[in-house]
Formats: sequence, structure tokens, C-alpha cells
Amino acid sequence: MKLVLLSLLLASATFAAPPKLHTVDADGHPIAVWEKSVKNPKGQILLHHGRTWSSLPDFDLQVEGEELSLMDGLNEMGYSVWAMDARGYGKTPRDSTGWNTPDRAANDVSIVLDWLFKRNGVKTHLWGWSMGSMIGQLTAQKYPERIASLTLFGYPVGPDLKIPEQNKTGDPPRQPTTAEAAAEDFITPGSISQKAIDEYVRQALKSDPVRMDWNKEHQYNQMDASKVTVPVLLLQGEFDPYAKTDDHAKMFSAFPNANKQWVVLKGGDHAALLETPRARLIAATVNFIEWLEK
Repeated sequence: MKLVLLSLLLASATFAAPPKLHTVDADGHPIAVWEKSVKNPKGQILLHHGRTWSSLPDFDLQVEGEELSLMDGLNEMGYSVWAMDARGYGKTPRDSTGWNTPDRAANDVSIVLDWLFKRNGVKTHLWGWSMGSMIGQLTAQKYPERIASLTLFGYPVGPDLKIPEQNKTGDPPRQPTTAEAAAEDFITPGSISQKAIDEYVRQALKSDPVRMDWNKEHQYNQMDASKVTVPVLLLQGEFDPYAKTDDHAKMFSAFPNANKQWVVLKGGDHAALLETPRARLIAATVNFIEWLEK
């Protein structure tokens, strides 16, 4: 009995409690929203994942002996955290079309933001990674009413983006995901343990065994930094190959709201939220939110 109790105590000390799963109706389609809340939170943060992997491997990676969960880290700073799985990711199924589109994705985020406002009574800080930052920007342009601030991390395109019109027909490819793709964003040597990479790969393939398919990506051409009226935090990993400094400078200059910051994460790359710059990323996020309230 003593050994069992000891093992339980060690397990509870190593792994945080799993997030609570909610289902939000988005025009008749179920959207999975994961919750890790704290008592008397300083604020509410909604996370949106990138193109290939869903919320749990990205934002709540649990590895024995390591602290890698962004949700846990923001909880420790006093914030309640939510993370949604877009259509075709994690616990959110594809809809009848089999495809997702930027406009549909932004509308889904707005519906989740409305749900959070009704639940919590306050606006939510929207935080997007990689393609999730692009969807975050579209959401802020189209549906700013429930957004307290917008954080863009790993923003992968420039302000002069022009995607040719895409109107794909027929069944989506539904290609299997691969271990190589799951590990490709870990760029900087020594920034994350091999044990953590292996666990991320395992969780990513478990959560997202089939790659989601996107259509009408020319809708991203609507992105215009001058139309983002909410406060903006732009986070850039020092070695992120997708986040170009010249593009960020143009975009940052165009944001019209004077409540804006641009932070470069020393030693960080596209996966800095899971690597050694994780603490800097969390501090930058929280410092920006609390700066807004001064």
C-alpha cells in the first residue's frame, strides 16, 4: 500500500491534471475546446494551433521530469487557458465537405470566443501559433468584439502575400501524417531533449494520424495588418526560418493600435513554445497582457 501511495504521489508531482474537454456548437458542427483553468484568474487565454498538429501535442505536452506544457505554464502565471481543435484536428471532426477554409476557421474561432465571453464574462486574449496566428489575424479583422488582445507567434508569411485562387473539388487527399513531419520544427540543437521530441512525435501522430486538408487558401489574402484594431503582441523566434524580420517590421509598423509589442525570443525557433526559450515566451505573453492593464 505504501508503495502504491508513493507511486501515485510521484505521478501527481510529475504530470499535471489533464485538461477538461468541452464541445462548442459552430453552426451545427462540434468544436473541441480544452480547458485548464485556475481560481480567480487574472485573465482568459485562447490558444490556436498550427497547420499540421492539434492542441494537445502543441500546447499541453506532458513529459516525465520536464515542464513543457504552455497551458500549465500560463496557469502558473495566474491565467485560465483554453485551446481549440480546428475542424479535422484532434477531437474536432471534419465537416461534410472534408475541407477547412480560412474564413470558416476564423468564424469558428469567433464562435468559441463568443462562448467564452458568455461563460467568463470577459474578453479573451487570442494566441495563435504558425498558421494559427494567420487564422488569429483573420479573426481579429473580422470579429474583434470579444478579443482582448492578439498574440502572433511563428507568423509564417509576409504582408505582401498573394495566393492564387484555389477552389479544390472532389475528395480531400487525407494523407497520413509522419514522424518526420512531427519532428521537423525542432531546429536548434540542444533546445529540447530527444525524450521530449519522441514524446511529441508520439502524441502528434496519436492526435492527428491524418493530415487535414485546406481549400480556398486565397482567403488569406484578406490579411491586412492595418485592419487589426486590437492590441497585438508579435513573437518571433531568433532562428525561426518562417518568421522573417523584414516582413515582421512591415507588419508591425502597419498595426494601427499603439498597444503593440514585438519581442524576439533569443535562442528560439518555430517551436520555441516547447524548447528552452519557453519561459521567455510565457513571460513575454504575460508581460504584454499585464502591460495593457496599466
